[in-house]
Amino acid sequence: MQKPSIPKGTRDFSPEEMAKRNYIFNTIREVYHLYGFQQIETPAVENLSTLMGKYGEEGDKLLFKILNSGDCFSGITDEELMERNAVKFAAKACEKGLRYDLTVPFARFVVQHRNEITLPFRRYQIQPVWRADRPQKGRYREFFQCDADVIGSDSLLNEVELIQIMNEVFHRFNIHVSIKMNNRKILTGIAEIIGEIDKIVDITVAIDKLDKIGLENVNTELREKGLSDEAISKLQPIIQLTGSNEEKLEQLRTVLAASETGLKGVDELAFILKRIEATPIQAELEIDLTLARGLNYYTGAIFEVKALDVQIGSITGGGRYDNLTGVFGLSGISGVGISFGADRIFDVLNQLDLYPQNALQATQILFVNFGEKEEKYLLPLVAQTRAAGIRAELYPESAKMKKQMSYADAKKIPYVAIVGENEITENKVNLKNMQTGEQILLTIGELIERF
Repeated sequence: MQKPSIPKGTRDFSPEEMAKRNYIFNTIREVYHLYGFQQIETPAVENLSTLMGKYGEEGDKLLFKILNSGDCFSGITDEELMERNAVKFAAKACEKGLRYDLTVPFARFVVQHRNEITLPFRRYQIQPVWRADRPQKGRYREFFQCDADVIGSDSLLNEVELIQIMNEVFHRFNIHVSIKMNNRKILTGIAEIIGEIDKIVDITVAIDKLDKIGLENVNTELREKGLSDEAISKLQPIIQLTGSNEEKLEQLRTVLAASETGLKGVDELAFILKRIEATPIQAELEIDLTLARGLNYYTGAIFEVKALDVQIGSITGGGRYDNLTGVFGLSGISGVGISFGADRIFDVLNQLDLYPQNALQATQILFVNFGEKEEKYLLPLVAQTRAAGIRAELYPESAKMKKQMSYADAKKIPYVAIVGENEITENKVNLKNMQTGEQILLTIGELIERF
């Protein structure tokens, strides 16, 4: 018989892993609620007409498509079948697909429900997404996204609040982070100034590698991409920008003096920094010109969060986009959003062992079962314990004491309550600390008090 397995790029989560994941989701959810964000959910399955063409050609290839139920061959000729053209076949045989991210479904949601929502609309969504990608370490075919967006408002106060949210979440996790920020308008301004506006993607891809390959190699790569020596020399002061955030902004004002777009980007960052000063944050906040994020998507401020004590890619990212709903025929709705990478945060918390003990929500006390008489005596006590918010179990059979103790050990249950003839007579419970081995006789009221 074949051993059961799961598809590549998917995972099972054990009770302990689920407890850790729920700690992550609940922490993020609590902070979203503090800032007035409301939760929505969208179906796992969307119409392919909603998804196709929204993620570029590469993205379209990574969509999981679902065969039409019933006769998926209806409407397909024998000639078309003989062609064996997978793309054409899918276009006719599949009407639905699994969602690839939460942003496109959100855009669809906004357009479909625009008469029911109040703008600015602050929504968050924590759900799995699917990509038919090649699975590798840290990259899965099914993973969760935790998005928050504010749409229908151009105010930069939204950016300020999203920085505060990122700061608050990582402060609660005890993870030291650096929040990097940049502005798409500054990147456009840089390309304008050096006269290479059509090479903006090449420029940012090269600059992005500065800390990995060094300045010389960055310049070589720019030359290979067809930038003139003059353009490259104009880029040098920009690439080598150092100093505090304020100093960087001052230098940029000089360098970008001739670019209206670039200066607008500088002003936007200056505004955000000024407002953040009013409510200081624990995280490092750093202007980083090498930060580009998926360029075609964003139009204003962009963010990325790096963990400082662990080698890992960005653990949160986001930014301002101008036309979320345009693809569905409702133009002019600007938005700004962030997405926490739950899987990477999970890895960071594991590596640094930062889970609080009580977050794992395991059983706190096991009542040992000696038989029918004891069972009857214990049931109301267990109910009382649970009513007080203590996580309790009564062992379901009157098995050997050793077996029940091994069960408590295996489940890492810290306390065991032992009740036999004597305890029943005295109306008490013998509480054993599984780590120290010490035992103490208590009334049920005292036991509850202890916890």
